[in-house]
Amino acid sequence: MKMKAAVLQELNTPLKIEQVELDDPKDREVLVKMVATGVCHTDIHCIKGDLMTPPPVVLGHEGAGIIEKVGSRVTAVQPGDRVILTVAPYCGQCPACMMGVPTSCENYPQTAMLMGSMPDGTKRLKRKNGEELSHFMAQSSFAEYAVVDESAAIKVRDDAPLDVVCLLGCGASTGIGAVINKAKVKAGSSVAVFGCGGVGMAVIMAAKLVGARQIFAVARHDSTLEMAREFGATNLVNASKDDPVAKIAEASGGGVDYSFESVGNTEVMTQAFNSVYARPGGMAVVLGLAPIGATFSIEAWRFLREVTITGCTAGSIRPQIDIPHYIDLFMDGKLPLDKLVSAHYPLERINNAIKDTLERKIIRGVKLYGV
Repeated sequence: MKMKAAVLQELNTPLKIEQVELDDPKDREVLVKMVATGVCHTDIHCIKGDLMTPPPVVLGHEGAGIIEKVGSRVTAVQPGDRVILTVAPYCGQCPACMMGVPTSCENYPQTAMLMGSMPDGTKRLKRKNGEELSHFMAQSSFAEYAVVDESAAIKVRDDAPLDVVCLLGCGASTGIGAVINKAKVKAGSSVAVFGCGGVGMAVIMAAKLVGARQIFAVARHDSTLEMAREFGATNLVNASKDDPVAKIAEASGGGVDYSFESVGNTEVMTQAFNSVYARPGGMAVVLGLAPIGATFSIEAWRFLREVTITGCTAGSIRPQIDIPHYIDLFMDGKLPLDKLVSAHYPLERINNAIKDTLERKIIRGVKLYGV
């Protein structure tokens, strides 16, 4: 089928709206008519060349829409269903999936999907001249339609606003799941959040939800920090003015129980670790996506204490279970996901959404189709 899509032709260039072709879904895939898509910093990482996805590529990975067609072996959804598209399709059969960690699926690894194909290694997108286009995160939702693996299409309740809950396809679920599923933050504990974009704000709202006593928000702009206070931060640290590790230690009595890095900066990852190592059983969770090849170091003696630093893929969520649960929490007024959405853009203004994100004018921009 023919459709409009936003194509990155070369690194560090604006996206171009083109008429492209999309193949029909295969046996275990679905065709989704897009309604809304969030604009995430991971898309911008791809534009900058920090990732391995080769251009030309159709970006977008926080999509939501309505099922229009299903493959012959699809059983979980049917035409007419409203769905969120996740960044973590999974096979359901490998050891990771069987152990309840589908976001670390061994047969559909995210690193492979960053290479620009669907989970089976093939592509569905091409230009009119037959040139293949790369997929992004096996989704490519900066387009009027998307074909995705059945496991990546999560059916949602009919009254959920897709222009809000689409953020659960990546950023919001990553932050919420990191708190609830990965770190299992305890009520009465202390938390530090390094970076207060969409993922960091989701961490803050989830930490408040589970009853964290102290929630430190660390960012470089006072306006961002004041917004973090609205999401539940109790302590604000401006990293452009103060040493965040020292400020956190001073206000928390040595360090926090949990820290979350959502910037993708290796220096900040070290700071996140240093803010928990003094706390017995402290845990630092790295959520930010640093450029491929970037490294950071930690003084080995610090591991004489019982301390953990860990990664977290897509919030370590179980998509079919957790995303509908997060939506219920939002609809019940317990997770203010709607506050993350700062502005709406038509597809034709996708470059404005990217610019506004880079300039920190918005937390999350959402593209609406047909506006």
